[in-house]
Amino acid sequence: MREEVVLPYTTRSLCPECRAIIPARVFEENGRVMIEKECEEHGVFRDVYWGDAGLFKKASRFQSQGKKLYNPNVDKEDPVCPFDCGLCNAHINHSALTNIVVTNRCDLTCWYCFFYAKRAGYIYEPTIEQIREMVRAVRNELPIPGNAIQITGGEPTLREDLIDIIRVIKEEGIDHVQLNTNGIRISQDPEFAKMVREAGVNTLYLSFDGTTPETNRKNHWEIPSILENCRKAGLGIVLVPTIINTVNDHEAGNIVRFGFENIDIIRSVNFQPVSLVGRMPRREREKYRITIPDLIKRLEEQLDGELGKEDFYPVPCVNPITQFVEAVTGRPQYDLSIHFACGMATYVFKDGDRLVPITRFVDVEGLFEFLREASEEIRKGKSKLWQGMKLLWNLRKFIDKERQPGEFNFAKIIYDVLIRHDYHTLGQFHLKSLFIGMMHFQDLYNYDIERVMRCDIHYTSPDGRIIPFCAFNVLPDLYRDKIQAEYGIPIEEWERQTGRKLKDDLYTRRETVKT
Repeated sequence: MREEVVLPYTTRSLCPECRAIIPARVFEENGRVMIEKECEEHGVFRDVYWGDAGLFKKASRFQSQGKKLYNPNVDKEDPVCPFDCGLCNAHINHSALTNIVVTNRCDLTCWYCFFYAKRAGYIYEPTIEQIREMVRAVRNELPIPGNAIQITGGEPTLREDLIDIIRVIKEEGIDHVQLNTNGIRISQDPEFAKMVREAGVNTLYLSFDGTTPETNRKNHWEIPSILENCRKAGLGIVLVPTIINTVNDHEAGNIVRFGFENIDIIRSVNFQPVSLVGRMPRREREKYRITIPDLIKRLEEQLDGELGKEDFYPVPCVNPITQFVEAVTGRPQYDLSIHFACGMATYVFKDGDRLVPITRFVDVEGLFEFLREASEEIRKGKSKLWQGMKLLWNLRKFIDKERQPGEFNFAKIIYDVLIRHDYHTLGQFHLKSLFIGMMHFQDLYNYDIERVMRCDIHYTSPDGRIIPFCAFNVLPDLYRDKIQAEYGIPIEEWERQTGRKLKDDLYTRRETVKT
């Protein structure tokens, strides 16, 4: 681990008005981390970067270097981030998860959504052959070909050829396929859920903003049928709540509880603090803004301390695992080296009615440090077999068996994965745990170009480019909207070609669903 970041420091950001690249100061104030920047033309902008300075400093210790691409898609000698995305040679990370937008049509019109067809004025739906080429662009990344795709939209289940799309993605060598959906079609059609699973989808990335009708009007009444149909299909679910301060932040704990009540089919809760895209007055930003530490605090309060900030670690904390597997196998591995401020996560287990975070029975930092040192020893020529034996012997130092949930052998799982490369065991680990993560995507007010350069959640497009999430959606006129307008068709033309009306996509809930 590196040393904690020292506040204040400077980074580069964008002016929310003219988007000029300007210096930004990141500093501590009243226990929070703030970002402040000044544009010569548009003045000073100030916003919350992270809600807890102490947790920010802890997270910073786990930043790792990342792996640059050997073969960037954009051939430019001196690219300017974030205006030359594609990926360029300045980008620090490969694609860990790549989004493919298969449609911008949706059957809902949520007010906080990034985009949908009616607002855009055109229909964007790449052909299956275009999608195949988009997947190939990800698979061609070196040294680490991408192998995880999220099918997203809009609402992907509106595409009649979705099953064919899934099959094409699998044909191109993708191991993990997520389907990002509101679940409405899944709730109505159990056979469709089976078809999605059989075609190759691993998990349903399910929008889920709360456990009450008031916080989750989009699919509250459909959730029971979604869960039932996914159980029958063997299709795991990731709950994806968009958390907005003063709107549904009081539901964070209930969402986790709901995940635990359905742990047989729900694999994860992946919170997304709202990204305030577009122009927004400061008063409104202060009302709706919630950061990762703020959300963790809500969980701590609402779960009566069963989960706390000491249980959460930033995404790049797992880099020692990558280093160890690379040292043992001699091959480059997935390297989750995004910026430490992008996300935090933990695993929790069910022990009766209690939630038991992994940190309550595993010395996480001690284990990571051991793996880091063992990796260095192997690289220096020490025996891999000896390091494996040392790992097996030392695991008992890092695991408290008395606090470990019943019938759960964490030491065996670690050994099987890291030494025997038995990933079936890892699958069993995920079936017995609930991953709780949070990823805070940026907007123009808290924009940090360093985060964009380290991004590993990308979009691929028909023109062959691969674009970081916080460039694609935060600069839509340069990326998302420009690309989709170029490859899309006007709504009127789409309606003539299909003989359908866009408004017919909108979901009208039947009264019988409410009972």
